[in-house]
Amino acid sequence: MDAIFQSLGRTLAVGVLVLVLIVILAGNIQFGYAWAAFLVRWMHVVSGVMWIGLLWYFNFVQIPSMPRIADELKPAISKHIAPTALFWFRWAALATVVTGVVVAMLNGYLALALQLQKPFTAIGIGMWIALLMAFNVWFIIWPNQKKALGINPVAPQEKATAARLAMLASRTNTMLSIPMLYCMVAQQNSGL
Repeated sequence: MDAIFQSLGRTLAVGVLVLVLIVILAGNIQFGYAWAAFLVRWMHVVSGVMWIGLLWYFNFVQIPSMPRIADELKPAISKHIAPTALFWFRWAALATVVTGVVVAMLNGYLALALQLQKPFTAIGIGMWIALLMAFNVWFIIWPNQKKALGINPVAPQEKATAARLAMLASRTNTMLSIPMLYCMVAQQNSGL
């Protein structure tokens, strides 16, 4: 077991193997259109969990902890942890949007949802919020984080301004994640 858990790749591979075993044990699964639609929805949920999980990590853990970290330890975060977390953060955002669009297309409600037509108003609102959040990730947070982390060298004042802009956009996404998640879940109940 130790060999499995010492490697993220092996841990994920065993997770997929356990999933395959569950699918086989569940039996009576028809591998067709419905299964493909389910699989894309599952990938949408997995990428969304990673995206919002990292968003909340930044806002609930990393940002509040930074002032309490000794200056000589901060480079470990800014040079190693933050760039890796931001890599997964931005690609999870893109994967979430792409798989969400595919789910909506496969289920025939993409245009209706984006037009906020009933009965897809809730999911449509959630989709528009998610698109705004993904825009923030790629075009505000990431470019400014590259400056703040020194990936793109800039003057100290520009670095401080970039760090603040990235934080504000990240906080905006945290705020928007609450109604976005509600809308995504509410759609199944047509409660909005």
